[in-house]
Amino acid sequence: MSQLEQQMRHRDREMVPRFLVQAMFGLMAASLALVAYAQWFNVPQKGVLIEAPIVQTLDIVMEGNRNGVYDVMTPDGTLIATSADEKAGFLGVIGRVIDRERFVHDKPLDAPFSVVRRENGNIAIIDETTDLRVELIGYGKDNVAAFAKLLD
Repeated sequence: MSQLEQQMRHRDREMVPRFLVQAMFGLMAASLALVAYAQWFNVPQKGVLIEAPIVQTLDIVMEGNRNGVYDVMTPDGTLIATSADEKAGFLGVIGRVIDRERFVHDKPLDAPFSVVRRENGNIAIIDETTDLRVELIGYGKDNVAAFAKLLD
């Protein structure tokens, strides 16, 4: 065996130190134990979204073009907003998400969906045709405001 082969064998064995591999498996076992404990002893869940009652709703239809600009309209065709408006690009993002979900579930692309305001002030998108629910929490104030303006 050549000297180079011996060096490569030694190097390959030492690429990941043994204690790091053991620590990785230890972390996996610890997290599995924590989850098992929480499930077996019915530990209350933390950070779970509680859907507050709906206090305001608006049915809308979104139509997009090849450039990714979405028009937001009432079901009767009245234009309310467009994703090309200032700070309204998130309308187009949600429009693409809904189009994709409807395409995957083989549902009509032009069916209306709802923008709702909940009792706690949260804004949500509810598409009954695909059972899609998007709670607009953590998307940034400008993005949430783009949908909140539709309800105002």
